[in-house]
Amino acid sequence: MVKKIAALLLVFGYSYAYAQTDSAVNQSLVKSISNERYNALVKGLDLDNMAAVAELNHYPMPDKVLKYKKQLDLSPTQLSKIIAINTELHRKRVEMGGNIIANEKKLDALFKAHQVDDGVIIFYTNRYGLYQGEIRNAILQACYKTEELLSEGQLKQLEVLENHK
Repeated sequence: MVKKIAALLLVFGYSYAYAQTDSAVNQSLVKSISNERYNALVKGLDLDNMAAVAELNHYPMPDKVLKYKKQLDLSPTQLSKIIAINTELHRKRVEMGGNIIANEKKLDALFKAHQVDDGVIIFYTNRYGLYQGEIRNAILQACYKTEELLSEGQLKQLEVLENHK
């Protein structure tokens, strides 16, 4: 009985902590970034479909390949390399997402304090573009590297699997 109560308290405590963390992430800390975009930046998600040019030309996202790893019969080497590509891509997205959020916070603070001029605006908007470019580069590089690891047969099988989801 004591073990059951302890387990229940542990589960409740974990659920409460998770809910607190999740709700904290749900609220954008920057008024110029929507909650949806803020969450995407924090979690490393792509709301802008930056991989479209690669995927439309049969260069798959690594996470999609991993989703079908059994059906594609990935070798252990392929699997480990694609996992590494996917892990690095996620790391880069989260890193650049944090940079975009910090950049927006700074812009907001500068505008709020009336400390903007042409140079400040140019600097921070160009910086924003650099961060977006870093994310896009990471995504397209991941697609390119993933495609290089797959055989023609696996690429064709992936396309069939993706069309039947």
